[in-house]
Amino acid sequence: MFPWFSFLTYAVITAVTPGPNNIMSMSNGSRKGFRGAMPFTFGIWVGFTAVMLLCTAFCGALSALIPKIKLPMLILGALYMLYLAWETFRSSGVEEDHSRDGFLAGLLLQFVNPKIYIYCIMSMEAYILPYYHTEPLPLVGFALLLAFIGYLFCLCWCAFGSVFRRLFSQHAKPVNTVMALLLVYCAVSLFLA
Repeated sequence: MFPWFSFLTYAVITAVTPGPNNIMSMSNGSRKGFRGAMPFTFGIWVGFTAVMLLCTAFCGALSALIPKIKLPMLILGALYMLYLAWETFRSSGVEEDHSRDGFLAGLLLQFVNPKIYIYCIMSMEAYILPYYHTEPLPLVGFALLLAFIGYLFCLCWCAFGSVFRRLFSQHAKPVNTVMALLLVYCAVSLFLA
């Protein structure tokens, strides 16, 4: 049976935590308002979807060719999640101002954003490929789902940019601690499934 709870926990926690997409969406939302930031966030969605589909194809082909790659990728992914947990825990909550905007900027950001590559590779290797490695249609569906989840939280960061900025600055330690603990849970759960 597919581990929906673990998969969705990982996908949501990874998508909601600060990264280039979320920080820039928040910055653009704070500066230009929700509607004004839409070209940038739409570029994120298009680029995110393209990267998810490419990563899914790459992971599926690589896993089929080299089955022994799963354990090293799980270990690297878990270590990366633990690193993200540590960085999230010790973060002060102060965000840098990233002011680039527009569809093309949002689109191109996806091809240099390591967070979404790890997001897709870990999702595929740890949760999806063990169940659907020979079924292209479900793999495409999961890639689109991952892109949608990521985009949904970019929209949230954009829409509530000023609220999140205030919340993170006033309650940075408790918020970061909860996010870090959830990332540790995700790292450990990779080896329990």
